[in-house]
Amino acid sequence: MNPFIYLLSLFFCVSLFAQQDIRFEDYFEKATLRVDYYHTGDRNEEWITIDLLYRQPIWAGSKKHLIDHFNNGNYYLKVYNKSGDMLLYSKGFNSYFGEYKTTGPAIKGIKRTYAETALIPFPKDTILFTISLRDSLQQLEEIFRQEINPYSYSIIKEKRSSGAEVIPQQVKGDSENKVDLVVVGDGYTKEELAKFKEDLAHFSETLFAYAPYASHRDKFNIYGIYFPSSESGCNEPTHGIYKKTPLNTTFNSLGSPRYLLTEDVHALYDLASAVPCDAVVIMVNHKRYGGGGIYNFFATFTSDNYWSQFVLVHEFGHSFAGLADEYYTSSTAYEQFYPPNVEPLEPNITALLDPAHLKWKHLVAADVPLPTPWNKEEYDQTSEDYQKKRAQVNRRIAQLEREGADSSQIALAKEKAEELSRFYELKLDSLIQNDSFHDKVGAFEGAGYVSQGLYRPMIDCIMNRKKAKAFCKVCTEAIEKVIKHYTE
Repeated sequence: MNPFIYLLSLFFCVSLFAQQDIRFEDYFEKATLRVDYYHTGDRNEEWITIDLLYRQPIWAGSKKHLIDHFNNGNYYLKVYNKSGDMLLYSKGFNSYFGEYKTTGPAIKGIKRTYAETALIPFPKDTILFTISLRDSLQQLEEIFRQEINPYSYSIIKEKRSSGAEVIPQQVKGDSENKVDLVVVGDGYTKEELAKFKEDLAHFSETLFAYAPYASHRDKFNIYGIYFPSSESGCNEPTHGIYKKTPLNTTFNSLGSPRYLLTEDVHALYDLASAVPCDAVVIMVNHKRYGGGGIYNFFATFTSDNYWSQFVLVHEFGHSFAGLADEYYTSSTAYEQFYPPNVEPLEPNITALLDPAHLKWKHLVAADVPLPTPWNKEEYDQTSEDYQKKRAQVNRRIAQLEREGADSSQIALAKEKAEELSRFYELKLDSLIQNDSFHDKVGAFEGAGYVSQGLYRPMIDCIMNRKKAKAFCKVCTEAIEKVIKHYTE
């Protein structure tokens, strides 16, 4: 690592910690200022435009940790006092637009607009609301700044969640000392309210079946938000299926068949505003494998797939703790998501530019070499075989549904896809367990969508593959730090 860049990063972290003496009561009311805005651009240009401002009656976040010290996320929102000489609040995040920037259309200069929402504590006086973007060396550069007067008549105070039913699945205490997790349903009709409640209870238990969430259960409040859908399910564009739902969730986001997101982010936060909100998950009433997770933005998963439990925990790892994908054999819509020879921000992958200062060095035993050897060649071949066969089966399913084939024929094709997935996961299990470093923390090449040049902490992890039984030690530590941030 370039020593100058290392010192800049160190200075950034020290500066953030130095801001911890901000007293919430001096600058903020215990309410939320919701900023709805639009993010427009392509690979090389981007613009922010504020749409609407809302006052929401509860501030769910910590009153102690106002400054984000994680140094994660390609964007940072920062709130300064009116004169701009004091940082009052900050939060790192990623966004749908930020992912779009890495795709082929954006690289070709095709501009798109995405809705985004920021939640900040409601200020007592005029503030400067800013958004910063990482440059090629991961340094933050401000791209937007606007003054906001909290007494402006343009700040809307109406209730935006009218018609939504709140199901308090687990409430363990006051919102400021808990992680307030909001699970919003999409594609549940008025006849499927009971199913939504059952799914909510089931997947709440799923989350707490995994470490480190299991030992921190009492630090979470979980609220379900049900808003009846006109139709059951969600959009599947390549299958020729379109459904009218409150959030318009859709597969094939950014062109990836299994990527399931919504672009109706303002509508999502309308529903989430019914309760205190630190993190949002969209539970989509569907059987197909898919989901998505964007750091400090939202996560999605489908309710009825064989792998749904894994998808929830994996995608929440992205959206809640800013964890990176550790897999690299599956296809994605991204092109060079991580710039070469630049250390990624996420806590669980590394470019290993400076092994002596590996970000998780404290977890590496003295006898583990860096980089760490493993049976990568056989693992890669097994994964490649599966990806080819999966793509063929998925194309067949899409074709059958577009052509309106018999339901039994479609069901048989889907069953074949699930059997194929389970078969290959068992083969990977065997390879992993037979590796001499399978239970060690090191630096294993293959992560962040690329086979070479990026490394993950352990061979197996929920951020890597579907049948992993746990988070690796590095991811576990990162999640615990975020829980602490919200609950102290």
